[in-house]
Amino acid sequence: MTEQIRAEIVANVMSVVANAGDHIGEGDTVVILESMKMEIPVLSEFTGVLTSIAVKEGDIVQEHDLIAVVD
Repeated sequence: MTEQIRAEIVANVMSVVANAGDHIGEGDTVVILESMKMEIPVLSEFTGVLTSIAVKEGDIVQEHDLIAVVD
């Protein structure tokens, strides 16, 4: 089943930790966001293969923006 990982806050994408094609598990860090000088890891709630990453370092995400897709 295809699942989506979405941003929960408005933030800058500080770093992309995982890559498309990586096998990830529940609780694995996908990207690290920065907001108000705080680093916020975005964790996967799913286990599977990361089929795509929709952001890159330096992007600004809004609440509910797509970050990645897990299949």
